[in-house]
Amino acid sequence: MKLLVNGTAHEIDAPADMPLLWAIRDLVGLTGTKFGCGISMCGACTVHLDGAPVRSCSLPVSVAQGKSITTIEGLANGGVDHAVQQAWQQLNVPQCGYCQAGQLMSAAALLAKHPHPTDADIDTAMAGNLCRCGTYVRIRQAVKLAAEMVAGGAK
Repeated sequence: MKLLVNGTAHEIDAPADMPLLWAIRDLVGLTGTKFGCGISMCGACTVHLDGAPVRSCSLPVSVAQGKSITTIEGLANGGVDHAVQQAWQQLNVPQCGYCQAGQLMSAAALLAKHPHPTDADIDTAMAGNLCRCGTYVRIRQAVKLAAEMVAGGAK
């Protein structure tokens, strides 16, 4: 089957029910997307499918055929970090960092849909992304900073 990952077409040999996560990591070779729980509960595996955040650990790879997949490796545009990546770095959000790829992907999807999110918007969009280190306060601050960056022209 063919997958379009970060703008590049990949021909893979995978069973239709293989989770997209393992196709991305093991067959395409992009390991930024993390395995956390395997049951769509923690958000570490979040990628964008046609711009919408999805949990790749439980999504069959066959569902992703013909759609655009964006992973954490593809979030930057032309070598310029996305506003959420810039904000995360500026505020030193990660502690252990394991969940952060999923956090960033959810935050980027939120800002694409709601460029001026309220606290409630942030809570709703980020609720399914768990952080064992408890960096939620810094995550919220970074989402707000990224929204300011997007409003100011950074992308």
